[in-house]
Amino acid sequence: MEKEVLSFNVEKDFEGKRLDQFLAQAYPEFSRSYYQKLIKKGLVKTEEDKLLKKPSLKVKEGMNIKLEIPLPEKVDIQPENIPLDIYYEDEDLAVVYKPPGMVVHPSPGHTSGTLVNALLYHFKNVSEYGGRERAGIVHRLDKDTAGLLIIAKSEFAHKELQKQFQERTVDKRYKAIVSGIVKKDHDLIDLPIGRSIYNRQKMGTQATNLRDALTEYWVEKRWEKHNLTLVDIKLHTGRTHQIRVHFSAIGHPLLNDKVYGFKKNSLKTQTAKDLSDILHYHALIAYKISFLHPRTLEKIEIELKKMPEPIPDIIFTLDKN
Repeated sequence: MEKEVLSFNVEKDFEGKRLDQFLAQAYPEFSRSYYQKLIKKGLVKTEEDKLLKKPSLKVKEGMNIKLEIPLPEKVDIQPENIPLDIYYEDEDLAVVYKPPGMVVHPSPGHTSGTLVNALLYHFKNVSEYGGRERAGIVHRLDKDTAGLLIIAKSEFAHKELQKQFQERTVDKRYKAIVSGIVKKDHDLIDLPIGRSIYNRQKMGTQATNLRDALTEYWVEKRWEKHNLTLVDIKLHTGRTHQIRVHFSAIGHPLLNDKVYGFKKNSLKTQTAKDLSDILHYHALIAYKISFLHPRTLEKIEIELKKMPEPIPDIIFTLDKN
């Protein structure tokens, strides 16, 4: 089993912390429970290779801790005939719709049924610039977020599109139904985001490794009776879970986003609660994307023909009731 070996020095601020807590803060790529497993497997040692066997061990200033992280086994990625809605395609790129519930690329826990498996089947050529397990993937959406994704078919397009995302010139638009009544018609949420200090598997505004994050929104509809709001959103940065974290931070978590604070009892009517039960994912859709074609520099703007089910039915029902 191949391993990545990392080394950490315990500084004064961490004196007296538990070993698992120290590792989760020193290298926040993994959860505290994951580090507990590594400790119990004998993969955490001192510089002199002495095993550190207890997650509860109190670390001391000046300690040098060596961490061995098992590298994931390579996944055999096969093309799969999964239905795929293609909104645009040429020799360099495509724009496709990812349904809610679909994972974007394979990982040790998701080796099939991903968007990449579908891309390898539907397209003769897909860029493997980022590796076969991320074939064509330039940007991502959460598993339960539906919407449009740009796919790189050529390596040239992959590199050029990555530059556009890095330079923040890609215009990404979303629609979301959020809990509560958003008071301002238009606003900017400017809150840095990082790995949450309370739960290492979540992102948050009270976090380590904070990075700037800017979300702009416009209110489209307010359903006072049901205590829900429909918002149109523009992302100015692309942090992990950015929209979900930002709206949770201002007290308006997305409908059904239980990870980031949605409570069904926040809904004021039985109609809204029934609609929450129908919706099996959080109410967020990437409905429009605009960018420059990497080869021709022509502006390309793609928009969903219609909102994915059952979102239109939910909006219709809320309007009617």
